[in-house]
Amino acid sequence: MKFIDEAEVDVRAGDGGRGCVAFLREKYKPRGGPSGGDGGGGGDVVCVVDPGITTLLDFKFQPLIRAGRGEHGRGKQQHGKRGEDREMRVPPGTIVTDADTGELMSDMRQPAERAIVARGGRGGRGNAHFATPTNQAPRYAQPGMPGEHRRLRLGLHLMADVGLVGYPNVGKSTLISAVSAARPRIADYPFTTLVPHLGVVRFDDEGSFVLADIPGLIEGAHRGRGLGDRFLRHLSRTGLLLHLIDISGINGRDPLADYDAINHELAAFDRMLAAKPQVVVANKMDLAEARERYPAVQARFAERGVELWAISAATGDGVPALMREVGKRWRRLRATAAAAQTARLDDALPLPPGQGKGKGEGIR
Repeated sequence: MKFIDEAEVDVRAGDGGRGCVAFLREKYKPRGGPSGGDGGGGGDVVCVVDPGITTLLDFKFQPLIRAGRGEHGRGKQQHGKRGEDREMRVPPGTIVTDADTGELMSDMRQPAERAIVARGGRGGRGNAHFATPTNQAPRYAQPGMPGEHRRLRLGLHLMADVGLVGYPNVGKSTLISAVSAARPRIADYPFTTLVPHLGVVRFDDEGSFVLADIPGLIEGAHRGRGLGDRFLRHLSRTGLLLHLIDISGINGRDPLADYDAINHELAAFDRMLAAKPQVVVANKMDLAEARERYPAVQARFAERGVELWAISAATGDGVPALMREVGKRWRRLRATAAAAQTARLDDALPLPPGQGKGKGEGIR
């Protein structure tokens, strides 16, 4: 299955049904008066979050999504049936925007979350509504209103807790396959990973987090070089970054220069990404070249105030301890965010009478 994280789709809500012009003709009621019923309202187009979907592939084959129109009114004040709603099932983390105006329609995150993206038209009223003492037999009714028509742009931002970043071939895919059930392609050439992969990592008996493997970044990724510009946005929802570097020197690159280059790309794409806390990891310690260079590289990072973790994703050395540390940091970040949200809610609540914030504000 292809990983599609962008799509555009036309959505059209249902039109409202016409009101009816009718007059009651029954036995013993030859002139029963106006009896036209109302038209039914048009159906809405509704986005629904489905956790079982991981891509926007389905919308590549649906150029138009249309809701049902409302039925027309009938005689004897019979109202038309409302049109059926049409659901668009999207994966968690989908951002819906109006393609014409750029307006943010909805940010879909929670399972079963719903958002109306196009509202159906209102049904017209029948002539029974327009009878007056001076016009007891109105011969007109309202037409149904058209439903909304929008061109939507869907963008998927993966719902991950921790993001893996680094140059190509530093061992990101090997690491995520070692700590989770994710099985990305692993090979000894650049850009083996072409799409993001998610894996659930359990770091202790009570905690787990979602780890995202993002395709390798290179210099100029924010301008479209490599694959970085397509997938950098998937790091926006992460709370912590796991920054892998290769210190073996086999590829001829300088580890500290790689570290600075990746952070520059993150800042150029979005300064909020560069501001996220990072755990910096020296990978491929199973190689003799990496073990020889590690003390010097560690000293250079220490001068920057950066702690360097040493692991081998291929053999698993140091990986359990690293995952426990990442899990603890992520748990602290989540607790801090929850406390901040609680504080904001408390500030928004009205104070009881007589408990003003300032001096002399209380009611006496």
